[in-house]
Formats: sequence, C-alpha cells, structure tokens
Amino acid sequence: MNILLLGKNGQVGFELHRTLAPLGCITAPSRAELDLDSEQAVNQHLQSVKPDLIVNAAAWTAVDAAEEYQQASKRLNAGLPEQLAQYAAANHARLIHYSSDYVYPGAGKEPWQETSSTGPLSVYGKTKLEGDHAIQQSGAEYLIFRTSWVYSARGNNFMKTMLRLAESKTELNIVADQIGAPTPARLIAQITTLAIQGKLAEGLYHLAPRGETSWHGFASEIFRLAGKNTKSNPIPTSDYPTPAQRPLNSRMVVTKLENALNIRLPDWSSQLALTLGEYLEKH
Repeated sequence: MNILLLGKNGQVGFELHRTLAPLGCITAPSRAELDLDSEQAVNQHLQSVKPDLIVNAAAWTAVDAAEEYQQASKRLNAGLPEQLAQYAAANHARLIHYSSDYVYPGAGKEPWQETSSTGPLSVYGKTKLEGDHAIQQSGAEYLIFRTSWVYSARGNNFMKTMLRLAESKTELNIVADQIGAPTPARLIAQITTLAIQGKLAEGLYHLAPRGETSWHGFASEIFRLAGKNTKSNPIPTSDYPTPAQRPLNSRMVVTKLENALNIRLPDWSSQLALTLGEYLEKH
C-alpha cells in the first residue's frame, strides 16, 4: 500500500508515522518539504506520490488564533481536506481525516451522536465542519474520526502545560464546566491502524476514550499521577475568557466505532496514566 501521511510532526501525525509503518510504504513530507497552503504544491505532490491511502493529520489547531487568521485556518481545515478528497475520488484512493468535537454546539449534557445536529461556536469549529462536509460530498471513499481534547507525550498540549506550571505554582484555577474526554494521540493512531486493517466501513465515527471529565478533573488527575502537590481550583468558563468560544458539552458517544471494530475503547484516566508514564520516563 502506498500511503501519504500529512502532518507528521503534529501530535497525531507523529504517532501515525509509527503505527502505520508496517502497513505499507509511507511518504510523510514535513511542512518545510510541502507547503500545504499551496493548492498547486499539494496537487503536484499527489500526482508524484500517487497514494492509495491518504491520512490527513494536518490541521490548523490554534483555536484562538483562528479567530484572527481565518483564511489560513480555512485553508488547512476546509480547503486542504476538500482538495485531498477530490483527488481520492478521482483516483480511487481512500482518505482518512480527523475532525473535532468543536463542530457541535456544546449545549446540554447529553453526549453527541454522529447524527447529532452541528453548530460550531468558533472559526476553528466552523472550518473543521466545512472540511467534514467537503469530504462527505466529494464521492471519495473516506473515514472521518471526530475526536476531542487531544494530547500526547510530545508537542504542546494541556498535560504538558499543567506539568510545567506545577513546577512553580502551588495552586491553579482550572475551568470545571467544560466536559469531554481527553484523547491521547497514541490511541487515535492505534484505532486508525485497526480501522485500516479491519477495513472499517466508510463514514463518520467518534474516536475518544470512554468516560468524561472537566479540564479541572483532567488537571487534578495529572497532578495526582505525577505526584505533584499543586492544588487545582475549579472555576467557570466565564472566569477565563478566550477569543474563541469553547463548547461546554464535548461528550461523544463512541459505540458506533466500538461495534464496527468489535472493540471496547479504554477509559480516559487509564490512557492518561499510560501517556503520562511515557512522558515522565523521558524527563
């Protein structure tokens, strides 16, 4: 299998580069090697590589900055997926793409289904939804995995920020009314590999661990597992204003994916222990 992986230096892309290696020949250009902002450059690369499978882990992930840099965000989160889908449709290739809980309106407490109505609150969420729709309407064979609160042992993420702040802070105020499931990049890559090997039927799936917590709960568990004495104080979102509005409810039902792959996704806290252990071993 000839695999094109985009976004190899991101959290998810880094893990994918490792887990996909046994499945075929991987071409994984860095941003320095392939300008994803250039439609022409991407087209030329696709024609050169001629992939059977495109795995798109590239995205504009700076949620607040997207409010200011809307065109750049739209290119990576909507334009690029559309371009890849059009190539896949025309060349009988398969496309795997990653979406976000931010496409949902964030109201209520009921977990979102794949069929739930969308209603993004931010430019980031809107551009991710545009990318989803473009893929679904392209005629390409695709898998879209909507995930939430991604973190890993590398890159910039909430877990590493909390560990860094715990070195100098005795207490921190952490938002407690946004609820979701922290998802390690390693799990996303593992499930992606299972999906390819198991020939998962095309469509849209939620991919996140089981269970739920708040950012406050997430931080508290990070401190506990890392043996930090930093106190986590719960605060409402209204006390921590950001340029981009965050959804309060990011709960997602994952049974569609579990049933399709005949698996049971692990709990978020057990995944945190694994990811934190991996990080602490190296630091």
